[in-house]
Amino acid sequence: MTRYVFIVALTFMSVVLPCSATRTLTDDLGRTVHVPDHPHRLVCLIPNVTDTVYALGAGSDVVGVSDYTKYPAEARQKPSVGLPLSPSLETILSLHPDLVLGSGDLNLVQSVEQLERYGIPIFMVKPRGIEGIYSSIVSLGKALDRESAASQLVGHLRAREQAVRQRVRDKPEVRIFMPVWYDPIITIGKNAFITELISIAGGKSVTDDISQDWPQVSLEAIIARAPEAILLNQDSKISIKDLSMHPGWDRLPAIRDHRVYYVSDEIELPSPVVFDALEELAKQFHP
Repeated sequence: MTRYVFIVALTFMSVVLPCSATRTLTDDLGRTVHVPDHPHRLVCLIPNVTDTVYALGAGSDVVGVSDYTKYPAEARQKPSVGLPLSPSLETILSLHPDLVLGSGDLNLVQSVEQLERYGIPIFMVKPRGIEGIYSSIVSLGKALDRESAASQLVGHLRAREQAVRQRVRDKPEVRIFMPVWYDPIITIGKNAFITELISIAGGKSVTDDISQDWPQVSLEAIIARAPEAILLNQDSKISIKDLSMHPGWDRLPAIRDHRVYYVSDEIELPSPVVFDALEELAKQFHP
């Protein structure tokens, strides 16, 4: 019986443990990670990582993604391992990954530590802002042994960014207010990624002086900042009609005059797809 248990345990370990690591890398959180030389079974714990992996040409190696994955469209066909904040350890193990990829912004350290106990390498990125996107692409390129593809992708995206900057150069900034929610009013602050995108596209968030990423503000504070227009996620549950019917919002000229821009939810992902949203914003702000 003892010999049988040993054989079962040995078989289980051979199934769940990845292939021998041959490279030692440092991820964006400063962690030392031992990764396979050529990883070919990837689990992505957060949508922006999935988008980047596909943009690097490694989509066929992805065996699992997180809930809410939308980009690229073909990634939606992959099995889900659960929510970014609470992925299913059992599901991940059943997919036999040789490398798991996550983000330091959302994926819990506890989940990472649990996976590491099974010998599965976890490589984390932390894409803060446009430059953070570029650095995370480079990092993932190293982890996936696709450094040349990463270099080409970064060059292409930088060219798109510069083209947007050139397009809006010397044009007046459009003063924008972007409500994330309206009761209470939650918006984007100085260090929010979307604030930077608005600026590059030729706009100016009227709440870019608030230090928090996602501050709660009063309606009076927004009225005092006098935004010219409202920016809404086109897939959001918030509409101009909702805002205009909420007490006090009709005091904003942008609401009364229905001056509103809509942007796709691509703007929420710090990954290559966000450059589509950036170009879309620039065209709306400065037709």
